[in-house]
Amino acid sequence: MLWRTLILYAVMLTSAVAFHDNTFAVFELKEELQIRYMNMWELLHQLEYVTPEQREWVYAEIQHIKAEIARIIDQLITLDKAEH
Repeated sequence: MLWRTLILYAVMLTSAVAFHDNTFAVFELKEELQIRYMNMWELLHQLEYVTPEQREWVYAEIQHIKAEIARIIDQLITLDKAEH
C-alpha cells in the first residue's frame, strides 16, 4: 500500500511539473497561427481570379495577415522564453 501511494504521488508530481503555466496560451496562439496561414493561402489563391482593381485590396490584406503572423510568432517566442 505504501508503494502504491508513493508511486501515485510521484506520478502526480511529474504531471503537475510537466505542464507549463502558458500551455493553453500557446495552444491558442498556435490555433490562431493556423487560421492566419489558411487565410493567407486563400488570399494567394484569390490572386488567380481577381480583377486588377481588386488586386490592390488583396495585396493590402496579404500584408495585414503577414503582420498578424509575425505578431503571433513573436508572442509564441516570448512565451517560450518565459518558460525556459
